Amino acid sequence: MNKRTGVIVGAGIAALVTGAILLPQANASPDAPDTPSGPRTLSGPSAARLASTLTGDLGENAAGWYYDADARRLVVNVLDADSARRVRDQGAVARTVRNSTAELRAATRVLGDKAAVPGTAWSIDPRSNRVVVLADRTVTGAELTTVTSAAERMDGLVTVERSAGEFRTFAGNEALDGGDAIFGGGSRCSLGFNVVVDGAPGFLTAGHCGNASRSWSVDQGGQPVGTVRSSEFPGSDFALVTYDDPAVPATSSVDLQDGSTQPITRVAEASVGMPVQRSGSTTGLSEGTVTGLDATVNYGDGQIVTGLIQTDVCAEPGDSGGAMFSGDAAVGLTSGGSGDCTQGGETFFQPVSAALAATGAELPVGGGEAPGDGGPVN
Repeated sequence: MNKRTGVIVGAGIAALVTGAILLPQANASPDAPDTPSGPRTLSGPSAARLASTLTGDLGENAAGWYYDADARRLVVNVLDADSARRVRDQGAVARTVRNSTAELRAATRVLGDKAAVPGTAWSIDPRSNRVVVLADRTVTGAELTTVTSAAERMDGLVTVERSAGEFRTFAGNEALDGGDAIFGGGSRCSLGFNVVVDGAPGFLTAGHCGNASRSWSVDQGGQPVGTVRSSEFPGSDFALVTYDDPAVPATSSVDLQDGSTQPITRVAEASVGMPVQRSGSTTGLSEGTVTGLDATVNYGDGQIVTGLIQTDVCAEPGDSGGAMFSGDAAVGLTSGGSGDCTQGGETFFQPVSAALAATGAELPVGGGEAPGDGGPVN
């Protein structure tokens, strides 16, 4: 269960102070959901494809979208009546909102300049049409005032909420048996997805794990099985490890922690509302929903990571680097968050697509195409 505990800042506060980025909202209308005549029932991947087409066609009049998994409908935020009609004509739900994507992105830049406080995270939330800032339990006193003051200056654009936990990366240093556990430099992390790079087998995990050790094994103190080829943290949070034995079978699957595995055949971009699962060496298999995109998290000590996927999936130390997936699609690598799998909390993930693009790695060939969902992204 998500342990956010109340909204601190809402709409109706003064405009930005002198020197901050101006965020004009002239001619903006209050949030007002439209009632479509006949929205289509869509799978998650089909909704993502339609959303990409619609947002491309609508340009600056589109203001984000999300997938309503319960109703199996695509919801597209728009700024005017003509755009709403075009959305409904394509079988999606149109929702007229106040804030444009450009204004929301500008708000995130202001937060980066004015409220870079350890223990905070923020992302654009298409459901509320605002930037939602999460402040963990360590953010108090003057630091909390810094965050709330920055939000107050952005009337109707930013909401501040509290997280009951503490944002941290999810690397662990205790030994624990498990097929998906990897050990290195006194740390325990989790393997994400097997990949192929330059014809050689390897795997992805978290960058803060890759920074902790150059060599990784499947047992605490055991013979190394892989060597870090590249690692990015902070900024991003991914590492590419190549297997020391080039004959290791290049197959990609996720341990479901019950003796079975989920084959991974493709890569999918996350979307708000997407149902996902996470597999990690500490807490096994967990499930939840994507709640935000392009999230920025400040773990403290200058460790700021951007471009993350925000979820309500739980995780704990040792789960870092583990696979987040949706069906047969690779979606993310576990980065960090707050809470645990008893009380809940927020967890953030590095998008797999960005890690593959940066490293030149690919999923192993031969997985095939998911029925009705299209082929691989990469």
